[in-house]
Amino acid sequence: MINEARLIELMADLESAHVERTISVNDTAKFSEAVCAFANDMVNSKGPGYLLIGVDDRTGKANGLVVTDQLLQNLAGLGADGNILPAPAVTTYKISLSDGSGEVAVVEVQPSDLPPVRYKGLVRIRRGPRKGIANEQEERLLAERRVAGALTFDAMPCTGSTIADLALDLFTVTYRPIAVDAEVIAENKRSIEHQLASLRFFDLRTATPTHAGIILFGKDPRQWLPNHYVQYVRYDGTDMSGDIRRERRIDGDLLSMLRELKELSESLVEMHPSQADFQETMISNYPITAIREFLLNAVMHHAFDAPSYIRVLHFDDRIEVQNPGPLYGFANPANFPNQTSYRNPIIAEAMKVLGFVNRYGRGVERAQLALSKNGNPPAEFIFGDTYFGVIIRAKT
Repeated sequence: MINEARLIELMADLESAHVERTISVNDTAKFSEAVCAFANDMVNSKGPGYLLIGVDDRTGKANGLVVTDQLLQNLAGLGADGNILPAPAVTTYKISLSDGSGEVAVVEVQPSDLPPVRYKGLVRIRRGPRKGIANEQEERLLAERRVAGALTFDAMPCTGSTIADLALDLFTVTYRPIAVDAEVIAENKRSIEHQLASLRFFDLRTATPTHAGIILFGKDPRQWLPNHYVQYVRYDGTDMSGDIRRERRIDGDLLSMLRELKELSESLVEMHPSQADFQETMISNYPITAIREFLLNAVMHHAFDAPSYIRVLHFDDRIEVQNPGPLYGFANPANFPNQTSYRNPIIAEAMKVLGFVNRYGRGVERAQLALSKNGNPPAEFIFGDTYFGVIIRAKT
């Protein structure tokens, strides 16, 4: 966070590539474009960019704004609504000017470790004090600038694989049209390798698909990631000593897996009649929203390099979902689920693009609300040293 003295400097520097000033309080598109451009850090400052709300861009003076809690909440959501991908690191706060000229809402944006960052399919950058859309060469520079030491597993090259290991039609026909603006695609004369690299699915230095590329578009992902699958088992009774009633393994490319998990979620919900006030109504043992959210969460946070796979254990009285990898990054048992850190940010982005995630950081909240409305107990969480688990108890 900056102090008042630093804020005054930023307000006065009208030619800065790191600052945007506005008196608007509800132009979400303008705010999002600015956040996207700062996250891309085209000038490679390696420092944050600042969106200053309540400051006249022509004069650099405060306009008497009173910053409300609602405004700060709206601004904080810019990095979580899924329109800017991969999700940027955004901090919002207000500073009251001691001369009484007003308050300023500050949106502080850190440079992304996974550029290029897109807002609604377009790579926004700043060229000096002006915003614009990156051209082919600028996108390439951003792609080549990724910080090797900060790469997550999904961004790392999948050693030994080649572009021949990808089902490219999954990318060109299914994924690219919804991830990249249509005009950019129409004008695109880049090689397929550079197109994949711009979305972090290919590493140009090694001429190798990234792990994310293999997970999303691999012809046989388990050839490279043997534990990339979900194992479902239905037991009789309330523990694993019961007979196995049904088993199912879900694997393949990510889109195929997500579609099968949706189907599995639906199959686990059983409806039965209930009598109340002389009227018969149908009730379910589990809300499908809760099962779906926890299965998607397991895939999104799966430690793909761990020597294990995602387990879904179904008993008479509960469903347990276990995924390899403990809580990641800044998340810990004390701040879960309010603090979210993504082990696989490219996979999380892809799930948002494909429509399986509506908004970042809301899955657990949505699941708990669905359980409450359906009359189920709240989900219980297991914070293991090597895995994360959730227990969903049936409605009794």
